Amino acid sequence: MTIEEMKKKKQEWGYTNAMVARMADLPLATVQKVFSGETKSPRYDTLEALEKVFRKEVRFLKEPIAAYGNAARSKEGGRFTVEDWFNLPHGVRAELIDGVLFEMQSPSAPHQLIAAEIHRQVANYIYDRGGAGTLFIAPLGVQLDRDDYTMLEPDMLIVCDPSLIRRKCIFGAPDFVLEVLSPSNRGKDLLLKLTKYREAGVREYWVLDPDKRTLMVYFFEEEDFLTIYDLTTVPEPVPVRIYNGELAIGMERICQWVAEGAFPEG
Repeated sequence: MTIEEMKKKKQEWGYTNAMVARMADLPLATVQKVFSGETKSPRYDTLEALEKVFRKEVRFLKEPIAAYGNAARSKEGGRFTVEDWFNLPHGVRAELIDGVLFEMQSPSAPHQLIAAEIHRQVANYIYDRGGAGTLFIAPLGVQLDRDDYTMLEPDMLIVCDPSLIRRKCIFGAPDFVLEVLSPSNRGKDLLLKLTKYREAGVREYWVLDPDKRTLMVYFFEEEDFLTIYDLTTVPEPVPVRIYNGELAIGMERICQWVAEGAFPEG
């Protein structure tokens, strides 16, 4: 794939340089120089890393199982449905994406602490300070596309339209979604669900990566919609954009929990 072909796909899919750098695991400056033409002859390994980003997106659109690993299961002779999802055995957790079931592993201790801390700060804003919306935490199904083939379980979500709230699930796109990455869900949350959330009309999507110690904030209502925060040092409080910055999440505890060696293995 040529640089011009990648630039065309990058524009079609609405990717920023920062998004491509993140998915290719390349320095942002390297990506900027390649796509601006400043680097006339990129190294082979750089081109290979960039090409994988755009090949993966094509594979996602056509072959979600092949793109996202052995934990995904397709239904023989067809697609799993929302009814199948509701009938999963007790204790089995999975997400349904375009008729494919993705098994979900038990979350880690840092994962739970991070999700609970962000939930606590958002809850204080909504319930104590009169912020708009209703706050939910996993496990709760989100019938994102309002069809029979997708049901997601975000770590945390905010719904501003009360008509979307049903007894068994959220029927439609939340306004805000948080996902905390783990090794088993990295590709699914960074690519597959990112695309699904954006296309369904989610306004703001936070992806916190404890291993790489970064927070990616996607605010889809702006052209340059991705901001990346480095959690190796404590950043300023991170604004929640759907609230116009009136709510900002303090990151002190979260930075402690994602610090190298904060939790022993095993």
